Amino acid sequence: MRIPAHSVCTAIREDIVSGVFERGSRLTEEVLARRYGVSRVPVREALRTLESEGFVVTRRHAGACVAEPDEQEAADLLEVRMLLEPLGAARAAQRRTEAHLKVLRGLVRLGQERARRGEGEDLRSLGGWFHETLAQASGSPGLIALLTQLRHKIAWMYAVDQPARPADSWAEHGAIVDAVARGDAERARVLAAQHAERATAAHRLRRPGRPGAGVVPRAGRVRSSQHAVNTPSGRH
Repeated sequence: MRIPAHSVCTAIREDIVSGVFERGSRLTEEVLARRYGVSRVPVREALRTLESEGFVVTRRHAGACVAEPDEQEAADLLEVRMLLEPLGAARAAQRRTEAHLKVLRGLVRLGQERARRGEGEDLRSLGGWFHETLAQASGSPGLIALLTQLRHKIAWMYAVDQPARPADSWAEHGAIVDAVARGDAERARVLAAQHAERATAAHRLRRPGRPGAGVVPRAGRVRSSQHAVNTPSGRH
């Protein structure tokens, strides 16, 4: 059975974002194929995709390596997100379906409940699902792809502090959903822009290899765990 290149791409991307592969480290087709339990063909295709996304670079005499973005590149990502997320919210107000609204409202209810209980890890996941669903509601494949790629790259380059008042953050999410439900594109845009601006302040640049300088524990050393993408327990 031939494993789709997009499944391999997802697995490699996740391992780059989580710090399994250090920035600047080599990514050889043979080693990656063995790690994920696939042939070299989907690995080669996946590396090309990841290079187009900015996660991988090809270096002379070294081949494919994990990219090493600088601080300006990282700052640009947050600025671009602050432009695109409000656009996505405005489009969602014009194009959302009832199914989108149902999911968004359900996520807001769960987020508010978890915020009251102080369940921080759940809030992080719920926040990611909320913004992913809001992007999907925009009905724009190109915009959805850009926002998805931004989320991956921002997670790779930044650690994010939990908000001091998570209930306030979820109240903002709720207000955005209300504007989307009313079809008020301008209000949704303004609220999403304000939310993105406040969220940006919680981002701390990861500095690999410099303890105490914004590095999260999992973002440094290569781990020895293996992930096969062609088994039920693999990444998809």
